[in-house]
Amino acid sequence: MLDDLTVIVPTKNESQNIKSFLRSLPSQIPLVVVDSSDDDTRNIVADCRRENTLIIQEYCNISRARQIGAETAQTSWLLFTDADVVFPESYFRREIVPGGAGVVYGPKLSRDAYVRYYKLMARGQQLSQRFGIPAATGSNMIVLKRALVEAGGFDIELPCNEDSELAWRIARLGYPTLFDLHLCVYAMDHRRLEKGKVIKTQHSVLRCILMYLGLMPDRWRYRDWGYWAP
Repeated sequence: MLDDLTVIVPTKNESQNIKSFLRSLPSQIPLVVVDSSDDDTRNIVADCRRENTLIIQEYCNISRARQIGAETAQTSWLLFTDADVVFPESYFRREIVPGGAGVVYGPKLSRDAYVRYYKLMARGQQLSQRFGIPAATGSNMIVLKRALVEAGGFDIELPCNEDSELAWRIARLGYPTLFDLHLCVYAMDHRRLEKGKVIKTQHSVLRCILMYLGLMPDRWRYRDWGYWAP
Protein backbone atom coordinates (compact mmCIF):
# COMPACT_ATOMS: atom_id res chain seq x y z
CA MET A 1 0.00 0.00 0.00
CA LEU A 2 2.75 2.47 0.94
CA ASP A 3 4.33 1.92 -2.48
CA ASP A 4 1.19 3.22 -4.19
CA LEU A 5 0.14 6.14 -1.98
CA THR A 6 0.84 9.88 -2.21
CA VAL A 7 0.11 12.32 0.60
CA ILE A 8 -1.33 15.64 -0.59
CA VAL A 9 -1.42 18.65 1.71
CA PRO A 10 -2.45 22.24 0.94
CA THR A 11 -0.61 24.79 3.06
CA LYS A 12 -1.12 28.44 3.87
CA ASN A 13 1.07 30.01 6.56
CA GLU A 14 1.62 26.77 8.46
CA SER A 15 5.12 27.50 9.74
CA GLN A 16 4.02 26.78 13.32
CA ASN A 17 2.59 23.35 12.46
CA ILE A 18 4.45 21.96 9.49
CA LYS A 19 7.50 20.54 11.29
CA SER A 20 5.38 18.32 13.54
CA PHE A 21 3.34 17.22 10.53
CA LEU A 22 6.46 16.28 8.58
CA ARG A 23 7.99 14.38 11.50
CA SER A 24 4.90 12.18 11.68
CA LEU A 25 5.06 11.21 7.99
CA PRO A 26 7.24 8.25 6.93
CA SER A 27 10.06 9.41 4.70
CA GLN A 28 9.42 6.83 1.98
CA ILE A 29 5.93 8.11 1.21
CA PRO A 30 5.69 10.69 -1.60
CA LEU A 31 4.43 14.09 -0.45
CA VAL A 32 2.94 16.84 -2.60
CA VAL A 33 2.67 20.24 -0.90
CA VAL A 34 0.56 22.86 -2.67
CA ASP A 35 1.52 26.07 -0.93
CA SER A 36 -0.16 29.48 -0.80
CA SER A 37 1.91 30.84 2.06
CA ASP A 38 3.36 34.25 2.79
CA ASP A 39 5.53 32.87 5.60
CA ASP A 40 8.40 30.34 5.73
CA THR A 41 6.29 27.21 5.20
CA ARG A 42 7.88 26.34 1.85
CA ASN A 43 11.42 26.78 3.15
CA ILE A 44 10.72 24.66 6.21
CA VAL A 45 9.35 21.83 4.07
CA ALA A 46 12.33 22.05 1.71
CA ASP A 47 14.79 21.95 4.61
CA CYS A 48 13.09 19.23 6.65
CA ARG A 49 12.08 16.82 3.90
CA ARG A 50 14.51 16.78 1.03
CA GLU A 51 13.42 13.48 -0.53
CA ASN A 52 10.11 12.25 -1.92
CA THR A 53 8.70 15.76 -1.67
CA LEU A 54 7.30 18.06 -4.35
CA ILE A 55 6.45 21.65 -3.44
CA ILE A 56 4.11 23.53 -5.77
CA GLN A 57 3.65 27.25 -5.19
CA GLU A 58 0.13 28.22 -6.17
CA TYR A 59 -2.01 30.93 -4.61
CA CYS A 60 -5.46 29.37 -4.68
CA ASN A 61 -8.27 28.11 -2.50
CA ILE A 62 -8.10 24.77 -0.71
CA SER A 63 -10.25 22.93 -3.28
CA ARG A 64 -8.01 23.97 -6.15
CA ALA A 65 -4.92 23.07 -4.10
CA ARG A 66 -6.23 19.57 -3.46
CA GLN A 67 -7.06 19.17 -7.15
CA ILE A 68 -3.59 20.29 -8.22
CA GLY A 69 -2.09 17.73 -5.87
CA ALA A 70 -4.36 15.01 -7.21
CA GLU A 71 -3.44 15.78 -10.81
CA THR A 72 0.26 15.79 -9.96
CA ALA A 73 0.39 12.53 -7.98
CA GLN A 74 1.48 9.40 -9.85
CA THR A 75 0.09 6.77 -7.47
CA SER A 76 -3.23 4.92 -7.46
CA TRP A 77 -4.17 6.15 -3.96
CA LEU A 78 -4.23 9.72 -2.69
CA LEU A 79 -4.19 10.64 0.99
CA PHE A 80 -5.61 14.13 1.48
CA THR A 81 -4.72 15.75 4.77
CA ASP A 82 -3.95 19.10 6.43
CA ALA A 83 -0.75 20.56 7.81
CA ASP A 84 -2.19 21.07 11.29
CA VAL A 85 -2.48 17.36 12.09
CA VAL A 86 -0.05 14.59 12.95
CA PHE A 87 -0.21 10.90 12.12
CA PRO A 88 0.18 8.36 14.91
CA GLU A 89 2.91 5.76 14.35
CA SER A 90 0.27 3.07 13.81
CA TYR A 91 -1.41 4.90 10.91
CA PHE A 92 0.78 3.61 8.11
CA ARG A 93 1.16 0.14 9.62
CA ARG A 94 -2.49 -0.67 8.99
CA GLU A 95 -3.94 -2.30 5.92
CA ILE A 96 -5.52 1.01 5.04
CA VAL A 97 -7.55 0.37 1.90
CA PRO A 98 -9.63 -2.76 1.33
CA GLY A 99 -10.04 -3.87 -2.26
CA GLY A 100 -12.82 -2.16 -4.20
CA ALA A 101 -13.16 0.94 -2.05
CA GLY A 102 -13.28 4.38 -3.64
CA VAL A 103 -12.91 6.40 -0.44
CA VAL A 104 -11.63 5.42 3.00
CA TYR A 105 -11.64 8.03 5.73
CA GLY A 106 -11.10 8.31 9.45
CA PRO A 107 -11.62 10.80 12.27
CA LYS A 108 -9.60 13.75 13.43
CA LEU A 109 -9.11 13.52 17.19
CA SER A 110 -7.19 15.52 19.77
CA ARG A 111 -4.64 14.68 22.44
CA ASP A 112 -4.97 17.97 24.32
CA ALA A 113 -7.88 20.43 23.94
CA TYR A 114 -11.49 19.77 22.93
CA VAL A 115 -10.99 16.02 23.20
CA ARG A 116 -14.68 15.29 23.80
CA TYR A 117 -15.80 17.50 20.91
CA TYR A 118 -13.57 15.69 18.43
CA LYS A 119 -14.81 12.32 19.68
CA LEU A 120 -18.43 13.41 19.27
CA MET A 121 -17.73 14.54 15.71
CA ALA A 122 -16.13 11.17 14.99
CA ARG A 123 -19.23 9.38 16.26
CA GLY A 124 -21.30 11.64 14.04
CA GLN A 125 -19.18 10.59 11.04
CA GLN A 126 -19.69 6.96 11.98
CA LEU A 127 -23.46 7.41 12.23
CA SER A 128 -23.65 9.27 8.94
CA GLN A 129 -21.71 6.48 7.22
CA ARG A 130 -24.16 3.90 8.58
CA PHE A 131 -26.93 5.81 6.80
CA GLY A 132 -24.95 5.63 3.58
CA ILE A 133 -23.78 9.26 3.61
CA PRO A 134 -19.98 9.60 3.76
CA ALA A 135 -18.91 12.42 6.07
CA ALA A 136 -15.33 12.53 4.87
CA THR A 137 -12.89 15.16 6.05
CA GLY A 138 -9.99 16.51 4.03
CA SER A 139 -7.69 16.12 7.00
CA ASN A 140 -7.91 12.32 6.76
CA MET A 141 -9.32 11.02 3.47
CA ILE A 142 -7.84 8.37 1.18
CA VAL A 143 -9.22 8.36 -2.36
CA LEU A 144 -8.73 6.03 -5.30
CA LYS A 145 -7.38 8.32 -8.02
CA ARG A 146 -9.39 6.55 -10.70
CA ALA A 147 -12.57 7.26 -8.77
CA LEU A 148 -11.62 10.91 -8.29
CA VAL A 149 -11.03 11.34 -12.01
CA GLU A 150 -14.28 9.57 -12.89
CA ALA A 151 -16.17 11.84 -10.49
CA GLY A 152 -14.70 14.95 -12.12
CA GLY A 153 -12.34 15.87 -9.28
CA PHE A 154 -12.88 18.47 -6.60
CA ASP A 155 -15.32 21.33 -7.15
CA ILE A 156 -12.60 23.98 -7.28
CA GLU A 157 -15.05 26.81 -6.61
CA LEU A 158 -15.97 25.48 -3.17
CA PRO A 159 -14.25 27.38 -0.35
CA CYS A 160 -14.91 24.55 2.15
CA ASN A 161 -16.71 21.18 2.44
CA GLU A 162 -14.95 20.15 -0.77
CA ASP A 163 -13.92 16.90 0.89
CA SER A 164 -17.38 15.55 1.75
CA GLU A 165 -18.82 16.81 -1.53
CA LEU A 166 -16.28 14.80 -3.54
CA ALA A 167 -16.94 11.68 -1.45
CA TRP A 168 -20.69 11.96 -2.16
CA ARG A 169 -20.11 12.07 -5.90
CA ILE A 170 -17.75 9.11 -5.77
CA ALA A 171 -20.31 7.13 -3.73
CA ARG A 172 -23.03 7.98 -6.25
CA LEU A 173 -20.87 6.41 -8.95
CA GLY A 174 -21.15 3.11 -7.07
CA TYR A 175 -17.76 3.05 -5.34
CA PRO A 176 -17.89 1.80 -1.73
CA THR A 177 -16.95 4.36 0.92
CA LEU A 178 -15.65 3.24 4.30
CA PHE A 179 -15.20 4.95 7.64
CA ASP A 180 -12.53 3.51 9.93
CA LEU A 181 -12.83 4.84 13.48
CA HIS A 182 -9.30 3.64 14.28
CA LEU A 183 -7.65 5.29 11.26
CA CYS A 184 -7.25 8.59 13.08
CA VAL A 185 -5.09 11.68 12.88
CA TYR A 186 -4.59 14.17 15.71
CA ALA A 187 -5.27 17.91 15.55
CA MET A 188 -2.55 20.30 16.67
CA ASP A 189 -4.35 23.57 15.98
CA HIS A 190 -7.80 24.38 17.37
CA ARG A 191 -8.24 27.94 16.11
CA ARG A 192 -11.66 27.33 14.58
CA LEU A 193 -12.98 25.71 17.72
CA GLU A 194 -11.61 28.57 19.77
CA LYS A 195 -13.91 30.88 17.79
CA GLY A 196 -16.84 28.83 19.04
CA LYS A 197 -18.11 25.27 18.86
CA VAL A 198 -21.43 26.38 17.38
CA ILE A 199 -19.76 28.13 14.43
CA LYS A 200 -17.51 25.13 13.77
CA THR A 201 -20.41 22.69 13.96
CA GLN A 202 -22.49 24.88 11.66
CA HIS A 203 -19.87 24.51 8.97
CA SER A 204 -19.34 20.82 9.60
CA VAL A 205 -22.99 19.81 9.73
CA LEU A 206 -25.47 22.42 8.50
CA ARG A 207 -23.65 23.29 5.30
CA CYS A 208 -23.14 19.63 4.46
CA ILE A 209 -26.80 18.75 5.05
CA LEU A 210 -27.98 21.54 2.76
CA MET A 211 -25.44 20.66 0.08
CA TYR A 212 -26.15 16.94 0.21
CA LEU A 213 -29.90 17.50 -0.15
CA GLY A 214 -29.39 19.95 -3.00
CA LEU A 215 -30.99 22.78 -1.01
CA MET A 216 -27.99 25.12 -1.01
CA PRO A 217 -28.35 28.12 -3.37
CA ASP A 218 -25.16 28.88 -5.29
CA ARG A 219 -24.90 32.29 -3.62
CA TRP A 220 -24.43 30.41 -0.31
CA ARG A 221 -22.65 27.34 -1.66
CA TYR A 222 -19.68 29.32 -2.95
CA ARG A 223 -19.24 31.48 0.14
CA ASP A 224 -17.41 30.20 3.18
CA TRP A 225 -19.83 31.54 5.84
CA GLY A 226 -16.86 32.99 7.68
CA TYR A 227 -14.98 29.69 7.78
CA TRP A 228 -11.65 31.22 6.80
CA ALA A 229 -12.08 34.47 8.72
CA PRO A 230 -9.12 35.37 10.95
